Amino acid sequence: MNSHSKHTIEHPNTDLAYQKAILGSVSRTFALTIPLLPPIIEKVVGNTYLLCRIVDTIEDAAELSPETKQKLSKLFLDAVLEKTSVESFVEPCLRALTNHENQDELDLITNTPTVLRILHTCTKADQEAVSRCVSIMSEGMSYFHGKQTEVGLKDLNEFEKYCYVVAGVVGELLTRIFSNHSPAFAKRIQGQESLAIAFGQALQMTNILKDSPEDKARGVSWKPVNMSQQQLLQIAYKKLQDSLSYILLIPKEEFGMRRFCFLAFGLAVMTLSKIAKQNVSNTNAVVKLKRNTVTAFYAFTQVAVSSEVLMKTFFYLSSRALRKAS
Repeated sequence: MNSHSKHTIEHPNTDLAYQKAILGSVSRTFALTIPLLPPIIEKVVGNTYLLCRIVDTIEDAAELSPETKQKLSKLFLDAVLEKTSVESFVEPCLRALTNHENQDELDLITNTPTVLRILHTCTKADQEAVSRCVSIMSEGMSYFHGKQTEVGLKDLNEFEKYCYVVAGVVGELLTRIFSNHSPAFAKRIQGQESLAIAFGQALQMTNILKDSPEDKARGVSWKPVNMSQQQLLQIAYKKLQDSLSYILLIPKEEFGMRRFCFLAFGLAVMTLSKIAKQNVSNTNAVVKLKRNTVTAFYAFTQVAVSSEVLMKTFFYLSSRALRKAS
């Protein structure tokens, strides 16, 4: 037995402890939401988040040329799909990112072998769902590496495509994983899978609108060129309506799955409402939810997810500013 397979058997707990710890370092939001999921789903969703975060780190590295980004994304994808050794990705990636400032992201890339070992302890069906998600995201981001400009994406169609490859596909992944572990959900989502894409895209649109001042400062825009903030908020509101319909399809018994989605959804609703309330002339101010707002909402979700009325009421009251923008 080679040392690699021995590690898989002897150290799954050490690996999972690493996954939990690094998740807390690279994402405050997901470190809050992912542990709400049932353990078997928490493991695979946490794992996918870290894999996507590696793709993201490459994409966001301002010091890398589009060609280098494409090359590294390809090496990463080959490692995930087990076409090449994981070392053949890690070493060139760390070399390329010598001047990268985020130590947690570098630590994550160094530990790509750990992250992939965890992936290989998941069920075959879950592994296939993750590989599909990472493939679409990695190839999609590579396509957009060359499109990154100061003025933005060329039209709404390209913007929707971007939101799909970075987040809509994550909505599809969650649907597959939830369906693998909840026959009741698998039945209810049939024929309504497009809601899952809207759920992912709504979260991504929130990030794009929230981060646009920072993106602008580094000479990048992911907004479509010919659309106003108001029009984008209208589209986001529509996607949030679909997102709530998606969450309501999750059976009440699947408390953790429902709460995970509703928490992410609620934070997006509150963030977009805050953006909508902003003075139009002040679109450069960075919008952040206060920590006590997040804490209070986190507590509220524990009660709200058991009640369709409470969830709908929250959305109605919290999205007033968005509806006005619409």
